[in-house]
Amino acid sequence: MKLSMILSQLSTGMAGTISIFVLTLVFSLPLGLLIAFGRMSKNRIVSGIFRLYISLMRGTPLMLQLMVVYFGPFYLFGMNIGKWRFPAIITGFALNYGAYFAEIYRSGIVSMDRGQYEAAKLLGYSKGQTFVRIILPQVVKRILPAITNEVITLVKDTSLAFSISYVEMFTIAKQIAAAKTTMVPFVAAGIFYYIFNFVVAWDGTFGKEIFLLSLTIEESGKRYDLSGNEPCKKELWGSRSVKRYFPQSRRGRGALDHRPVGIGKIDTAAVRGNA
Repeated sequence: MKLSMILSQLSTGMAGTISIFVLTLVFSLPLGLLIAFGRMSKNRIVSGIFRLYISLMRGTPLMLQLMVVYFGPFYLFGMNIGKWRFPAIITGFALNYGAYFAEIYRSGIVSMDRGQYEAAKLLGYSKGQTFVRIILPQVVKRILPAITNEVITLVKDTSLAFSISYVEMFTIAKQIAAAKTTMVPFVAAGIFYYIFNFVVAWDGTFGKEIFLLSLTIEESGKRYDLSGNEPCKKELWGSRSVKRYFPQSRRGRGALDHRPVGIGKIDTAAVRGNA
C-alpha cells in the first residue's frame, strides 16, 4: 500500500481522535472544578464522597472505566448500546480526567496564602469576586504547566477508545498493519500523535504568555485590576494584610512596587492624589 493511501486513511481516523480530545476537555475542565469544590467542602460526608470518587478514578485503569461505562447499561438494565459507544467514550474520559483536573485545581487553590483573602475582604470584594477576580487568575497561572501535561497525556490516551471498538486513528493504523503486515502505519500514526502533542504544548506555552500579559491592563493613564475597578483608596493601607501584600518601596513614601498578581498594579499618582 502506498504511503499516500495510508496517510489518507489515518487522516479519517484523526477526526475521531480530535473529537474525543476536544469534547473531553470541554466537559472535564469544568467538571474538575466542581469536583475540587466538593473535595474541599467543610462537610465531611460530601468531602469523603468526592475523595472516594477521585481515588477510584485515579486508581483504576482508564480502559476498564471505558468498558464499565459502555457495557454497564447493557448488563445492568438490558439497554441497547448500539448508539451508546461514542457517548460512552466521552463520558468515561470526562469522568476520569475530571478527577485528575480536580486535584490540580485543588492544589492550586490551597496553595494561595490566606492573606490574599483578607486583603480582598478589606478592599470590599465579596467571596465570589475574591475567587473569580483575585484567586482564580493566580491559580490558573500556577496550575497551567500541570494542566498542559494532562492535556498531552489525553492526546495519547485517546487511542484507548479502540478497547470498545471505536474507530479512531490508532484503530485504523492497527487494521492496516495487520492487513498489510507492515510497520509503516504505526510509524505514521506516531508522527501524527507527536505533531498533535507538539501543537498542544506550544499552545499551552503561548496561552500562558497571553494570560500573563493580560493581568495588568492600562487605560487612560490609570492602572486597573482584572475586574476593571480603579485602585483602592489610601485609607485602606493601614491594614496589616494590605501592607503585607502591597509593601512600600524604598524609593519613597507612597510608591508601591510589589503587588499580588490578581489585584494588579497600583497607580502611585492616584494614591498620592488622594492624600
